[in-house]
Amino acid sequence: MILRIRKQGDPVLRMRSVPLKKITKEISTLVKNMLETMYEVDGIGLAANQVGLPLRLVVVDIGEGPIVLFNPCITEHDNEETVGREGCLSIPGLTGEVKRWEEIVVHGMAENGLGCERLEARGLLARVLQHEIDHLNGILFIDKAKDIRKEQVEAEV
Repeated sequence: MILRIRKQGDPVLRMRSVPLKKITKEISTLVKNMLETMYEVDGIGLAANQVGLPLRLVVVDIGEGPIVLFNPCITEHDNEETVGREGCLSIPGLTGEVKRWEEIVVHGMAENGLGCERLEARGLLARVLQHEIDHLNGILFIDKAKDIRKEQVEAEV
């Protein structure tokens, strides 16, 4: 099911998301729906609060297959930062240059609810994970962007 993506100005986007205590059937359905929604709008990442639920859950796919993270937390990062242009499904038509760590390590709850997953990421994957984890903390890319540009949106014919 395609979910409605919340837009800038919706208070849920500024909320700090709450941790998941366990992975229920409802959460598994939410993950499926979030992935379907992300693919439908050609996104590469989506946080649960972007679909109106302030839960610590993100889905990501940079073209290498879907990654689902429950209660993700950046536990390590390198000291190298890079600047890249970012956009956001919740702020259509705007992009900005954002400084992010080049390499990170993310920990989160395993899908079975037991133990912990560890994910090492660099480059685009690291950037997308930082962007989505920021969402879980009520932070939007425009809060960090050095410049904001209105992008040309092609009219659909």
